[in-house]
Amino acid sequence: MASHIGKLPVTIPAGVDVKIEGTTFSAKGAKGSDSYEIPEGITARVEGTEVLVEAANDERETRAKHGLSRSIIDSVVKGVHEGFEKKLEIVGTGYRVQAKGKGLEFSLGYSHTITVNPPEGISFIVESPTNITVSGTDKQAVGEVAANIRKLRAPEPYKGKGIKYVGEHIRRKAGKAGK
Repeated sequence: MASHIGKLPVTIPAGVDVKIEGTTFSAKGAKGSDSYEIPEGITARVEGTEVLVEAANDERETRAKHGLSRSIIDSVVKGVHEGFEKKLEIVGTGYRVQAKGKGLEFSLGYSHTITVNPPEGISFIVESPTNITVSGTDKQAVGEVAANIRKLRAPEPYKGKGIKYVGEHIRRKAGKAGK
């Protein structure tokens, strides 16, 4: 019983250069370059415009790594080709963000402003005082930075104020019952 996801080939888009040296898979594209260490028991090879990921045996652990490796290789290829992005929006009176150098400065109803600087390979785009886009080539890093920004003031359930992902649905609660 092989991995359903692991069996699928990863298509290499035009303009992306892929190399496999030993256990290191690396890709170079328009948005930059990225690499991934292929775990033990998994092999990857380039065939034409596809990367095929294969498992050495049928053990449970190897099967688990098979699908994971294929997914990560897929996101490395997608990341260097088109990049990843997460959009966040700020809801609340007086809550806003502004670009400060490469970083962001948030006013979120605290007594101070909060400055967030982008880690290596991540960039911020401030579309308006209430909308930000986090983008980069590494899917995991983009998601983590976006999650950390959201954590600065996560949406609350009564008025929905805070930082949320675009398209995220906030579960609302009724406040105290009035007269």
